Amino acid sequence: MNKPRIGYVGIGLMGLPMTRHLLGRGYAVTVCDIDTARTDEARAAGAAVAVTPAQAVLGNDIVLLNLPTTEAVADVAFGRHGVASTLRPPQLVVDFSTVKVDKGRSFAARLREQTGCGWIDAPVSGGPPASASGMLTVMAGGDAADIERVRPLMADVSGRFTWMGPPGAGLTAKMINQLIVGCTHAVLAEAVLVAEAAGIDAARIPECLAGGHADSTMLQKLWPRIVERDFAPQGYARQLLKDLEMLNEFAAGLKAPIPMSGQALSLYRMLVNLGHSELDTAAVFKLYERAPSQ
Repeated sequence: MNKPRIGYVGIGLMGLPMTRHLLGRGYAVTVCDIDTARTDEARAAGAAVAVTPAQAVLGNDIVLLNLPTTEAVADVAFGRHGVASTLRPPQLVVDFSTVKVDKGRSFAARLREQTGCGWIDAPVSGGPPASASGMLTVMAGGDAADIERVRPLMADVSGRFTWMGPPGAGLTAKMINQLIVGCTHAVLAEAVLVAEAAGIDAARIPECLAGGHADSTMLQKLWPRIVERDFAPQGYARQLLKDLEMLNEFAAGLKAPIPMSGQALSLYRMLVNLGHSELDTAAVFKLYERAPSQ
């Protein structure tokens, strides 16, 4: 079966490694990004480059979006030179971005009304390494027929692809993911602090706790980065803060109390306020760092 031709708008920390992965799997990909250094890297890997999102649509079957904010998605989709201006059935949009749930639903409805094309919200988890290896966890919301059309593509970019329901359902699942992720970041930072203060070998904790109730993917992958003070971004602190702000607003609308997530939100607000927005999400540990003893 012929692979669909891909237009890809937004090739940052997640999009560029996924683009390389898709090219390696034999997909034809046309990329668009405001950062020309990234489009140059994609071109060197074999991608075509479009100047505008509207141009990235032309001649392609599926248009992928991977953008940092709700506002960026709205502009790329419906702004001047946005994808909606050139999109025509049976073309389809898949949005990997994490945006507000109500906005995601409205984007899907608006695109269908304006163009007759489908929109799938498909936020992801796993970070750049999973994006590069095709092992992302993807949670999706959309119409059944559109979901079936993208299953072969999702088999190439994800280790797990789950259709959660109608438009907005994937974004709702991502809010739950970010609730767990945000709180776990804060807990692991505190646990590293206690382990180091107690004088044990903190680096051995993931090995020690493996298989027990405290074990998790984050314990095995995030803990060593905190211990090593490796805060090179695999995901920006500002992005997790943005997601926690959205979660806080979403839960308030549901009248669902989330006090632990509120604490994580406060910590990330402090972290970003201290100027660490471009560091990795693991940099929340910097809030606990102490000056060396005199």
